[in-house]
Amino acid sequence: MQDAIAHYREHGWARLGAVADEPTLAALRARADDIMLGRVAYEGMFFQHDAETGRYEDLHFGRGWVGPSLSYRKIEKLERDPLFRGWLENPVFERVVRAVVGNEVSIYRATLFIKSAAGGSELPWHQDGGSFWGLDRDPELQIWTALDDAPAEGGCVEVLDRSHEAGLATPLGGTIPREILDRERADERKLALSARAGDVLLIHNHLWHRSGRSTTGQPRRGFTVAYMPASTRCTRKRRAPREFVRVFGARG
Repeated sequence: MQDAIAHYREHGWARLGAVADEPTLAALRARADDIMLGRVAYEGMFFQHDAETGRYEDLHFGRGWVGPSLSYRKIEKLERDPLFRGWLENPVFERVVRAVVGNEVSIYRATLFIKSAAGGSELPWHQDGGSFWGLDRDPELQIWTALDDAPAEGGCVEVLDRSHEAGLATPLGGTIPREILDRERADERKLALSARAGDVLLIHNHLWHRSGRSTTGQPRRGFTVAYMPASTRCTRKRRAPREFVRVFGARG
């Protein structure tokens, strides 16, 4: 584990290895399907459906739940589900998070990213931080669990090694402008982090990362959680500031 944390600090990513066993994966996959098909529901969850074209530019924002479908691209607030909440607080993650983030921890989001059997949507190069996130500081650590096999042709996470070192590409964060990507030759230098079901990745929020569509004909579901110090505060002004969920319990 210490080797993985050291690699994460230096490269912006690391492999934690196979952490989830098959019974855990089967339960999480089944719950993911139940949520997408409306058999299990929690108030306030966020949904975004795939675009029919698979193009990120064609995604619809603000529609939320559009009915039972296995082609949702993203689902947030999974900490409200007891199975996903139990997984994001498992003892292995707790040791990693306390070593990197500290003893008092909250989460910014707990999100399922899905490539459906039809291929899903492409996700462009981006960073998970910046003023768009509306925080007094950016989270640094997210932990990504492969619920299914995620080979290179299956839309695995792709990264630009050590790109977190330079901080944000733009103050806003999020999608990285094409001129910056071209200058850094991101498409040429990208590293595909293929994964087997149960594998776990550590990813720095400022690391440049992306994923393509899947061509395997199989779903690819990845569950990612952004952990941060519990003292992190929401800075948005137009609506009431967000309150963030504490995890792992207090430690003296």
